[in-house]
Amino acid sequence: MSQKRRRTAGQITYAGVRTVGGILALIIKVIGTLILIGITTALIFTCIFLVYVKTNLTSELGISLDNFTMNESSIIYYLDRSDGEYKELVTLQSGEYRIWVDYEQIPKSVEHALVAIEDKRFYKHQGVDWYRTFGAFVNMFLSMKNNFGGSTITQQLIKNITEDDEITVQRKLTEIFRALDFERRYDKKEIVEWYLNVVYFGHGCYGIGAASNYYFGKDVSALTLAEAASIIAITNNPSMYSPYTNREANKRRQTDILNEMRNQGYIDTAEMEEAKSQTLRFQRGSDNSTIRTVYTWFEDALIEDLIEFLMEEKNISYRMAETVLFTNGYHIYATIDPAIQEMVDSIYENLEEIPKVTGSNQQVQSAMVIAEPYTGEIVALAGGVGEKTQSRILRRATQSRRPPGSSLKPIAVYAPAIELRQITPETRFLDAEDVRLTGTDWMPKNDDLRYNGVVDVRYAVRRSLNTIAAQVVDKITPQASYDFITQKLGIPLPPDDNNYAPMALGQLTHGMTVRDLTQAFTIFPNSGIQTKLRMFTHITDADGKVLYENNRKNVVAISDVTAYWVTDLLRDAVNSGTGTSARLSNMPVAGKTGTSTDFKDRWFAGFTPYYVAVVWTGYDTPAKMSSSGNPSAQLWKKVMEKVHTDLPYKDFPKPANVELEPIPGVEAEYPYVVRGMTVDGTLLYEETKKAQRGTIVTEQAQEVEGYRLAGSADKAITITGDPLNDVIEFFYQIKVDPVPPDEEDPTTTPIPPDDEEDEDEDDGDDSIPAIPPWETPSPATSSTPRNPLVYNW
Repeated sequence: MSQKRRRTAGQITYAGVRTVGGILALIIKVIGTLILIGITTALIFTCIFLVYVKTNLTSELGISLDNFTMNESSIIYYLDRSDGEYKELVTLQSGEYRIWVDYEQIPKSVEHALVAIEDKRFYKHQGVDWYRTFGAFVNMFLSMKNNFGGSTITQQLIKNITEDDEITVQRKLTEIFRALDFERRYDKKEIVEWYLNVVYFGHGCYGIGAASNYYFGKDVSALTLAEAASIIAITNNPSMYSPYTNREANKRRQTDILNEMRNQGYIDTAEMEEAKSQTLRFQRGSDNSTIRTVYTWFEDALIEDLIEFLMEEKNISYRMAETVLFTNGYHIYATIDPAIQEMVDSIYENLEEIPKVTGSNQQVQSAMVIAEPYTGEIVALAGGVGEKTQSRILRRATQSRRPPGSSLKPIAVYAPAIELRQITPETRFLDAEDVRLTGTDWMPKNDDLRYNGVVDVRYAVRRSLNTIAAQVVDKITPQASYDFITQKLGIPLPPDDNNYAPMALGQLTHGMTVRDLTQAFTIFPNSGIQTKLRMFTHITDADGKVLYENNRKNVVAISDVTAYWVTDLLRDAVNSGTGTSARLSNMPVAGKTGTSTDFKDRWFAGFTPYYVAVVWTGYDTPAKMSSSGNPSAQLWKKVMEKVHTDLPYKDFPKPANVELEPIPGVEAEYPYVVRGMTVDGTLLYEETKKAQRGTIVTEQAQEVEGYRLAGSADKAITITGDPLNDVIEFFYQIKVDPVPPDEEDPTTTPIPPDDEEDEDEDDGDDSIPAIPPWETPSPATSSTPRNPLVYNW
C-alpha cells in the first residue's frame, strides 16, 4: 500500500514537473517567437526605411559648398553680332549687405558664443545631436505638435542654404541625413565659417562681417566678448533681438549666452561678469546695401532666370541662389542683341510713342518679348513704359499673368484641331443665333454681336469669330485643347481652365505671361517645333571653364503641315483681318490679336520668318480701356518695323506637300439676288445674299423715293443653287401725284372709264394680260402670251 502511495506521489510529482517544464518551454517558445517576430519586423521596417531613404531622400542629400566663392562679383556678357566677340554687359551688384570673413579672422569669443547657445555638443557629434533629436521627437508625439526643434549648427546651416523649413517628418529626416552627409565632407571650422557668413543678422545684414560693421562700426576681429555675445544673440530672431529695435531683449539673451559660455568652460566667472557689466555702444558703420546699378528690363528678367536655374542645379534656396549668383564670380553669357534692345527702348521709354488709351487714371503699361524661334534666344524685351528708375521691380513681360483673349485661339483651338484632322481652313461652320454646342449650354457671341451665316475657318480666323472658335473646341473637346497647351506646350494652367470659355476665348483663370505666349508661338515659324525660350547660353568661371550649359530644348508640338496652315490663316488675319495694324512694309507677318473681357487687356502675338514677338497692353490694376485700334498691334509694328528695316525679304517655310484631306463641314451657302426694278426695266437696287440650298428665304421690298410698290411687299423663294432661278424681284411705278380738276392739262387725252363694255370690245392679240408682271402668275394664267413691250426687260 505504502509503495503504491509512493508511486502515486512520484507519479504526481513527475507529472507536475513535466507540466511546469511544459509551461516553461511554452513560455520560452512564445518569447522566442515574439523576439523573432520583433527582429523580423525590425528588419522589414529597416528595409522599408532604407528603401524610403534611397527613393525619397538620397537625391536631396548632395549639399555642396565646393562651388561657392561668395566674395567675387559675377559679370554678364553679350555677343556682339557685328564682330562675333563677347563683350561685357553689366557687373552684378547684390542688394544684400554682406562682408565675407574667413575662419581665421573670426574671434574665438564669437565662435564659442555661437556654440554655447545654439549647439553645446557641436564639437562632439557628427552633424546630429541624437539626445536633442530624440527629445524633440518624444516631445512631438507627446504634445502632438510639429515643432521639432533640436537642430544643430550643421542642420541650421543646411536650412539657411536650402531654406527648406517645412515642418514635416520627411523634412526632418532629410535634414538629419543631409547633416550626417555634410559632416563627412566638411570639418567643424568650415561649418562655423559658413554659418557665420550666411546667417541673417537683421536690417539687411548677412554674415558676421556685415553685422559687426553695422551694429558696432568695427571689424569683426575687434569685437569684445560682450559685443560678440550681443551679436550672436540676434541670430535666434533678428526682429526680436536686434538692439536697434529691442535693446532690453538683446541684453537678456546676451546674458544667457554669457552664462552658458561660463557653464560650458569657455570663459571664467570674472570674464563673464566683466562682459555683463560692459556698456555697449551701438553705432552704425558704413552700409553698402543699396544697389547703385539700375538694371534694365532684360537684366532684371535674366537675374530671375539665373536664380531659378541655380536653385535647381544646386538644390538650394532662392535667397542662397541669389547670393551665389551675385558673389560667386560667374561669367554669364546672355542672349540679348543690344541693337534690337535699343530699338525696343526707343519706343517703350518714350511715352509719346505709346498709343493713347483712356479708361483709368493709371499710366497705361505694356510689355514685349522678342525671340528667335529657331534658337529660343530672347534678344530683347520690355517690362514697362517710360524710364526705368529701379531694379528688380514688377516684370510685366515675364511675371505678370493676364488673360490673352483671342490670341490664344491659334494654339488652343485651330492648331490642335488641324493637327487632329478635324478641320481644314476651308471647313465650313454655321454662324447663327440658333447654333448650339453639344457639350455645354454655353455659347458665346461675336464681338460685333452679329452673325455671318455659313463661313469657313479662314474667314472665322480673319474676323476672330467667337462662335466658330467655340464650335471647333466643341468638335475636338476642351480636354484636347487643354492637354495641347499644358502637355505639348508645357504652359501650366489650373484645372478650371479645362473648359469651353477658357479654351475657346482665352479667358484663362490666372492668365499667362507675355513670355509664355511668345514661346508657344515659336511652333508656327519653326515648322511645328517649340523651342524653349532662354536668356543665357552658358556660365563659366573667371578662367573660362564652363560650369553650366543652358542648351537649346526643342519639343515637336505639331506637324510642319499644321504649322504651315495655321501660319497661312494668321497671315490672312494680318493682311485683311483684325491684325492689319501690325503689317510690315518689307516682310510677311502672321499673327493674332487678343482682347480680354471688358477690354481690360489687349494683345498681339505675331511672327515673321526672323522673329516671334508678343505685346501686351493694359493697366497694372485691370480696368476697361478705350483706344483707336489695338494698341498692342500698333506697338508691335512700331518696334518690328525698325527691327526688320535692313533684313532681306524672306518667306515662311513651306513643306513639300501641304495638302489636307477636305473636311467640308456644314452645307455651303449659295448666292441669291434681291433686286428692285421699275415696270419698264430700270434697275433701282440690287443686293446679293447667301443661304443654304433648300432654305426658304423671305425678303421684304425696300422703300424707294419717288416710286410706289406695284405688287406684294414680301416674297419668298426656295434656294436651289441655280443663280438664274434664285432671284427675288420687286417692281415699282413712278409715284404720280393727283392733278386737281381746275389744273388739268387740256392737251391730255382723257382715259376712258374701265367698264365692262370697254373690256368686251378690247379682246385683240395686243390686249394687256389680266395679271401684271409684278405679281406671280398662277398656273391658270401662266400660259397667257406676254406683251413684249411690257415684259422684255
